[in-house]
Amino acid sequence: MDHQTVKIPGVRPGPGNLSLAFSSIPAVGLPVPEPSLLLLIPAYNEAERIEPVLREYALYFQSHYHGRFQMVVVLNGCRDNTLEVVQRVASDFPSISALEFKEPIGKGGALIQGLKLSSLGDLIGYVDADGASPPTALHALVRRMNEADCVIGSRWIPGAVLHQAQTRLRRFTSRCFHLWVEALFWMHILDTQCPCKVLRREAVEKIHPTLRIADLSFDVNLIVSLKRAGFRVLEVPTEWTDKVGSKVTSSLFRSSLTMALSVLRIRLIYSPVYKLLRPLRPIEAWIYKKLRAPLPLPGPDGSSK
Repeated sequence: MDHQTVKIPGVRPGPGNLSLAFSSIPAVGLPVPEPSLLLLIPAYNEAERIEPVLREYALYFQSHYHGRFQMVVVLNGCRDNTLEVVQRVASDFPSISALEFKEPIGKGGALIQGLKLSSLGDLIGYVDADGASPPTALHALVRRMNEADCVIGSRWIPGAVLHQAQTRLRRFTSRCFHLWVEALFWMHILDTQCPCKVLRREAVEKIHPTLRIADLSFDVNLIVSLKRAGFRVLEVPTEWTDKVGSKVTSSLFRSSLTMALSVLRIRLIYSPVYKLLRPLRPIEAWIYKKLRAPLPLPGPDGSSK
């Protein structure tokens, strides 16, 4: 998979399939009261709205967080000038950098690639590029990391603050998707899809080889992998504002079919009949192509598992 590491002050590319290193001078003898935090933001053609989000996050954590904070925007086949916008903001905030993939790899694919940088933080979080989750929402999850290995925001738990709720159609499809996930996995997670999550580095490193889903069902893949590995997942109410221009809303039917297919695929991976279904892989690839969705990623051994 071709990618380009973007040279932004404070970042240098390294050898291997994907490697970035943040240059920093440690404060010798000065204790760091909070763990280092790496924030990933997947972005696809977000030039029109990502700048205020980056500035808001950078300013907030610069003022309110007392550990090392780094933010990496993972550009997923952008065709606009998102990269130039990120570079402009990075010139004001050295904590921001970019990792660009020339071809689309899906939101899940962008996060899988970004999570390869987990060694850069004690905690790794991710949010969407549209600013639906404010910095305070992410920080609230970080503050509760002493309770679990992964803390996820939820828009469906009592106490959630929704400044602008999703449309009725989005809410309906969201609840249908929840029932589908619950029927297959029985995880009792009300909001697998809220893109505001924080994980411990150890958990990321343990489960990363099992992350395969490159589309929007990546979150289900993540949570299932965490639970199967024995990590504790805590769901807490979050703060949320539904944003105009959602890419999910613009292709809701196609996205919903893709997500339902991917969740079924995750279920089958952990079933004894999965190996028997290998002859059907070309059909699976054809379906994903027809849905204009990114194919699930191969495993370390090149297999589709």
